Amino acid sequence: MTATTDGSTGAADPRAAAASERIALNRETPQVFAAAERATTRAVEHLLAQQDPQGWWKGDLETNVTMDAEDLLLRQFLGIQDEKTTKAAGAFIRSQQRSDGTWATFYGGPGELSTTIEAYVALRLAGDAPDDAHMAAASAWIRGKGGIAASRVFTRIWLALFGWWKWEDLPELPPEIVYLPKRFPLNIYDFGCWARQTIVPLTVVSALRPVRPAPFPLDELHTDPLRPSPPRPMAPAASWDGAFQRLDKALHAYRKFTVRPLRRAALKSAARWIIERQENDGCWGGIQPPAVYSVIALHLLGYDLDHPVLRAGLESLDRFAVWREDGSRMIEACQSPVWDTCLATIALADAGVPADHPALVKAVGWMVDEQIDRPGDWSVKRPGLAPGGWAFEFHNDNYPDIDDTAEVVLALKRVRHPDAERVDDAVRRAVRWNLGMQSKNGAWAAFDVDNTSPFPNRLPFCDFGEVIDPPSSDVTAHVVEMLAAVGLQHDPRTRRGIEWLLAEQEENGAWFGRWGVNYVYGTGSVLPALAAVGIPTSHRAVRRAVAWLEGAQNDDGGWGEDLRSYADPEWVGRGVSSASQTAWALMALLAAGEREGKAVERGVAWLAETQLPDGSWDEPYFTGTGFPWDFSINYHLYRQVFPVTALGRYVHGDLFTAGRQES
Repeated sequence: MTATTDGSTGAADPRAAAASERIALNRETPQVFAAAERATTRAVEHLLAQQDPQGWWKGDLETNVTMDAEDLLLRQFLGIQDEKTTKAAGAFIRSQQRSDGTWATFYGGPGELSTTIEAYVALRLAGDAPDDAHMAAASAWIRGKGGIAASRVFTRIWLALFGWWKWEDLPELPPEIVYLPKRFPLNIYDFGCWARQTIVPLTVVSALRPVRPAPFPLDELHTDPLRPSPPRPMAPAASWDGAFQRLDKALHAYRKFTVRPLRRAALKSAARWIIERQENDGCWGGIQPPAVYSVIALHLLGYDLDHPVLRAGLESLDRFAVWREDGSRMIEACQSPVWDTCLATIALADAGVPADHPALVKAVGWMVDEQIDRPGDWSVKRPGLAPGGWAFEFHNDNYPDIDDTAEVVLALKRVRHPDAERVDDAVRRAVRWNLGMQSKNGAWAAFDVDNTSPFPNRLPFCDFGEVIDPPSSDVTAHVVEMLAAVGLQHDPRTRRGIEWLLAEQEENGAWFGRWGVNYVYGTGSVLPALAAVGIPTSHRAVRRAVAWLEGAQNDDGGWGEDLRSYADPEWVGRGVSSASQTAWALMALLAAGEREGKAVERGVAWLAETQLPDGSWDEPYFTGTGFPWDFSINYHLYRQVFPVTALGRYVHGDLFTAGRQES
């Protein structure tokens, strides 16, 4: 679908009379409004109490047990396992097993083969016997799904480290890839930053093919232990899959004839690339997978575990551990303090917390200190652009992201800080950086510019999820909303972003959500952005989105969308109601002028009714997205910040509108 920015029918914009609407709503639905006020007050108190003394917020970031399994496998590989950690990790992995013996990648999801294999192996390391009932159920299910041979490449790499799989039966990934020119297909900058940081160390591992003694056999995970890796038919040579399968065969042949001095030089270059990107806290990219593989790669290249680089790396991995009250230990794939802090700041400001409240002032001070003032990998595509972004994590100067930067600016604009000049300077630098990161189609991606090559996802090696970073509706919407907040709603670059968003609207009226689940998140991001830039609520795109949201509302008044919506259209807009997704839908509807609508009233009532006595919400469902369908996230603070935002905009809609008008 294509559209332009002028789809108005000429009707008056309901947002112009926000204050009088609030009075009318209070009179017409007094019970719901009063319940919303009480819920907002309790939620604000709860959220304020969660702030760290330094000014930041951070909720747990829950993914799946492959993080925990791979942590144990790493410790086994390096010979640094200890009884306490192994026991605690085993307890957590065991607690996540489903009744059918499998492990899923998200709460309530179906069993997933690779996740189940890795969890099973980790429990074997933790001492569970293969004939234990829960283990026998898992291994039987694994065999029924094709066994280890049917698992993803990453799982088989971990097994190859212990001789449970043959290296020669894995896709080849030569370290010489680091020498490919930046304009050459499949150079490392064709990959998204998360894939790039993972692939470079894995080229070292793939080249050296280490094997540690296996502590036990895994015959029970093969459909035929005598033939663990049955041959697979190749796709037709004229197809993309067939072409890349044949490329992989050629790379296997290249391995036998590689020029040894070139291979040694490539390994050294890969090591230098890895070390140069280690952050001050010892991690790589602020995320667990690149850190794990970087530690393995450098250790294979001769760095002992007491070397400062590896010692810092291992210490950083320990900081990903969340020790739970029951004594179990969960590994976070990442930590999200900048993201959580800017969202919490926006939520509290929109909920009526004074703009000069000490908590907000402290949060702004911390965020400004976190602004990144040096170039990172993004500068490969934008060498002349001055830095000024924010990263998601505590330490990740190499990879600030556009989404965090946009939301931080929106947060800074809502607070009255005593050092206004310093904050304004941070905003100017951030806006300049985000504008400089606009892709050629007028939209914005998360980390890079024009990272849209079709080739990386085709590699046999890359079967673990999305490996490129194309522009998305949710990130673009947040940038557009930010640009409006700083008075650039009429800037040509902003208008290009708006027109791209309008053209991206799906036939059903919704927008796809790349970094949140899914169409509820995308639509919940876009409608507030369109309102911020002055798109009238009568615009056809807005009306179609409202109709979709109203049709997706659950009978209980909330909204929910299952992660299966990424893989199965039947799940689009469908799922158990959750606090964060209900809040996203309400934020969209409120931006579309639906404050007095029945859907808003029912959604607000659902949030008020499901609030816990301490002012929080329970949300076991995963509503965050790492890779659509392949890697899902439960941000534990989402269940708090987004309901506070939605309820705040419902109760204090006049304040929110006034704040936008002042901006």
